[in-house]
Parts: sequence; C-alpha cells; structure tokens
Amino acid sequence: MYSEEVIRDRVQSQARIFSGLKYSPFIIAALVLMAVALVYVWSHIRTTELEYKIAEEMGIKETLLEEQRKLKVELATLKSPHRIEAIAKEKLHMTYPEKDQVIIMK
Repeated sequence: MYSEEVIRDRVQSQARIFSGLKYSPFIIAALVLMAVALVYVWSHIRTTELEYKIAEEMGIKETLLEEQRKLKVELATLKSPHRIEAIAKEKLHMTYPEKDQVIIMK
C-alpha cells in the first residue's frame, strides 16, 4: 500500500488546506464588513453633498424671490396713473380735452 511517508505528506497537506480554510470565513466576513462600511460612507458623503446642493438652491430661490418682489414694485410704480399723467403732461405736452373736443358716441 502506501508508505508512511506518503501518508504523512498527504495528512500534512490536508492539514494545511483545512488550516487555510479556517481563516477564509474570517476573510470573507472582513471583506463583507468593508463593503458595507464603504457603502455607508459613500451614502453619507452623497447625503452631505445633496444637503449642500439643497442649501445652495434655497439661497438662489430666496435671491430670485427678492428680485421678483422688487420687479413687482417697479411694475406697480411704472403703471401708476399719476406717473403716466405726469409724463403725458411734461414730456408729451398733452392736456385734458376741452368740452367741445369730446364726442360721445352711442
């Protein structure tokens, strides 16, 4: 059959294989934990980036709302009947019509 030396070599090689397998579940667990940690860190960084982007967009929104308020005030000022009347009198030299200049149509 087999000599003692061959049997001993086979036993030692199998022992080395099993001792290597003893560490592989720990290595797999460590790799899984590292992957989970990387996903967690990535998601945290992504969340932080999005929060900064939201804050920036909110600032832009506030700026645009302020500009809109100013433009509404300017529009109301420009549409003011008193302002239009003053421009008509001063720049265009317009006056109110006399009674005989008014024609009423039925």
